[in-house]
Formats: sequence, C-alpha cells, structure tokens
Amino acid sequence: MTREQTTFTVDIHDTQGRFTLREVCERGGCHAEFIINLVSHGVITPVEEASREADWQFDAAALARLGKALRLQRDLEINLPGLAMSLDLLDEVESMRREVDRLRHRLRQLSADW
Repeated sequence: MTREQTTFTVDIHDTQGRFTLREVCERGGCHAEFIINLVSHGVITPVEEASREADWQFDAAALARLGKALRLQRDLEINLPGLAMSLDLLDEVESMRREVDRLRHRLRQLSADW
C-alpha cells in the first residue's frame, strides 16, 4: 500500500501576516473540518477569539505548526490528541536546545574573559 506524498510549504515574507481559515486550508491542502479539529485539540490556535470559525485568523507560527502536524499525521499516523502532545514535546525540545545554545555561548564568553 503506497501513500500519496504531499509537500507542505510555507512561504511567508511578512511574519506579521494573518491568514484566514480558507487560506490555511489552501496552504495546508486540508479541509476546514480538519483545522477546526486541530484547534479544538489545541494543536494550533487562532490569533484571537472569533465568534465563528470562518472569522478565525492564523499567524505564521500556526502555519508552521500545521505543517509539522500534517507531517506527523502522514508519517506516523498520530491521532489528534497525540499530535497535540507530540508538538508540545517538540516545542519543549526546541526551547531546551535554544537554552543550551545560549548557555554554551555565555560559557564561551566567560571562558574568553578569564
């Protein structure tokens, strides 16, 4: 059984840009129902509260997270709660890596001062 491979790319020049639910669906190649489910499971979050899903706006970070979610679901067949947990853990790992890099940089600075 072969699976169709799709590529999700986010080409964003304005990181302050906002994207409608429709634009997110088009960029992700997915249905609005899937995005709504991702929001309900905390996988991605609209920029601000809106009374209707059609009025939701998403930022570049949500698009990037959507791309990760789509890859995880496609490659590992993870369900929505699993996607939320996996992405949170990946974010935490990335945050820790940045902190380690920052501390290494600071340590090199201190070593050079001695």
